[in-house]
Amino acid sequence: MGELIRLAERRDRGGERPAAASVTFFFDLACPYTYLAAERVDRRFCGARWRPAVGRRLDAGPLARGLVDARQLDAVERRAEELHMPLVWPERFPGAVPFAMRAATYAASRGRGPAFAIAIGRLAFCGGFDVEDPRMLAEAAAAAGLDVDETLDAAEDPRRDRELEAAGRALWVGGGGVLPAVRHGNGLFSGEQGVTAAMFAAPSVVSARPGR
Repeated sequence: MGELIRLAERRDRGGERPAAASVTFFFDLACPYTYLAAERVDRRFCGARWRPAVGRRLDAGPLARGLVDARQLDAVERRAEELHMPLVWPERFPGAVPFAMRAATYAASRGRGPAFAIAIGRLAFCGGFDVEDPRMLAEAAAAAGLDVDETLDAAEDPRRDRELEAAGRALWVGGGGVLPAVRHGNGLFSGEQGVTAAMFAAPSVVSARPGR
């Protein structure tokens, strides 16, 4: 399992990456498109702010909402093939992952948001594990260099839901409604395809909202 979420090799050490102080990455760990985008975002926008987000007005995709559609599954699998990424459907899928999302707010507050989100994504969509299981949360916390007990406490704290909802409102008010999403200066890119467009457009990002 440790090999599955090993993070030491994930960063692209070649080439230059744009400064990302003004970049925010909004994500939902239940969404396979977040998994498909997260590592590329981390490589392209080193130092970006990572904000887990939920909200009734946000669209993290039918799969993340618990609606199974064969066409949606096929679309995700095709996109994973295009990106040459492994994809295994996890035990708890489809459906929300509130414990993992609360833990992600803690990870972000400790400056370990990217490492934790990537570890969770690998456990869920490479290993097929249930990331709501405390053992999997502990595994991701350890991989991200977080205190395991504090991470598990955060996962069980419903007060952290307010932070998740606040992030969702901030994205919605800013004109975004599809997760994952990247905000770069005045530019807002929604959906996995939009996030990909943001990577190609950086550092001179303009406002755009391509769909998933």
